Amino acid sequence: MDRKSQRLAQQSMAFVLAGGRGSRLYELTDRRAKPAMYFGGKSRIIDFALSNAVNSGIRRIGVATQYKAHSLIRHLQRGWSFFRAERNESLDILPASQRLDEENWYRGTADAVTQNIDIIESYGPKYIVILAGDHIYKQDYSLMIRHHVKSGADVTVGCIEVPRMEATGFGVMKVDEKDNILDFVEKPADPPAMPGHPDLALASMGIYVFETAYLFERLREDAADPNSSNDFGKDIIPKIVNSGKAIAHPFSRSCVRTGLEETPYWRDVGTVDAFWQANIDLTDFRPELDLYDNEWPIWTYSELTAPAKFIHNEEGRRGHAVSSMVSGGCIVSGSSLYRCLLFTGVRTHSFSSLEGVVAMPYVEIGRNADLTNVVIDRGVKIPEGLTVGKDAELDAKRFRRTDNGICLITEPMIAALGST
Repeated sequence: MDRKSQRLAQQSMAFVLAGGRGSRLYELTDRRAKPAMYFGGKSRIIDFALSNAVNSGIRRIGVATQYKAHSLIRHLQRGWSFFRAERNESLDILPASQRLDEENWYRGTADAVTQNIDIIESYGPKYIVILAGDHIYKQDYSLMIRHHVKSGADVTVGCIEVPRMEATGFGVMKVDEKDNILDFVEKPADPPAMPGHPDLALASMGIYVFETAYLFERLREDAADPNSSNDFGKDIIPKIVNSGKAIAHPFSRSCVRTGLEETPYWRDVGTVDAFWQANIDLTDFRPELDLYDNEWPIWTYSELTAPAKFIHNEEGRRGHAVSSMVSGGCIVSGSSLYRCLLFTGVRTHSFSSLEGVVAMPYVEIGRNADLTNVVIDRGVKIPEGLTVGKDAELDAKRFRRTDNGICLITEPMIAALGST
């Protein structure tokens, strides 16, 4: 990072929007917000946005929470308490229910910032970076801030390059050759193409850079508008596109890659299929996301655990794992694992066979279980002899089975097996 980018980062604050439920993850978000979802063996989804901020040199961070926030707040308190006020560092957790407002809850993404203007002002940041807390990616925000300052924009919008006809579910930017945003279209049937790239479109990542004073003016205007939904994507950004200067910042210009990562990596793991796939992809020989990059670490809360252990070595009862990731505290006892990702403290018992299994912390797999392509929620105890992934019709009756054949297993679903 050059000195100018470093100075700009030091003058900035990151504001992370982490209140979303993630309803397309179904039962996985019954007890936790989407940003608090586990990912990659030991992390939570929000760790990526927070790590990007810290690694970019931003040491003032606010996190707005709302839906089922206890798990998220506990994680932030345990894993992100290393900020020191005497070094001009801070991480503020900003629950909607504890702010002074007649309705208490945040009405939209813009309102989440509006309700916390007083806290942001107390730190006096010159620039503010608005972030979504529920995506998986590595990005140097200081480069995006520098682009914003150099362009003289009112807002700079982080954009991901996607195949044009796959952009129908995003907010899409129509831009000119100089990155000026000419139009912002929400979920268009015919997305506008990038200049010079007719098969690509620029989709919003939900990342915005503003000069703080300018943003506050726009937020106060928006709060006074009774017809506004108080949302960045629906209200704030389109108004600036129409009456100010909005610039697009392609993710490829500031994404962080090692020599192992060939293409910019960004994932919205907002469905059970996407969540399973992104985790299982990490077990590839050369995964698209490099979690072993010590120069851009993904900070998180790490429990104190014993190393993973593999026991028993006899025919049919051999503890082994192939093309898998196994976290601390796991014991693979006489079990066979292929393309699996086990989070902290998972126990698998003898004669069980696992393939394509994403098991969250402290799952226990009973003897003779045969599991294929499943996601198992935290703390679930899989009974002896359970078979999943062989009979689609039976799986759909007992568990939540996606159209792609991935089964989600939760504790209430296992409990229901005993009552039938």
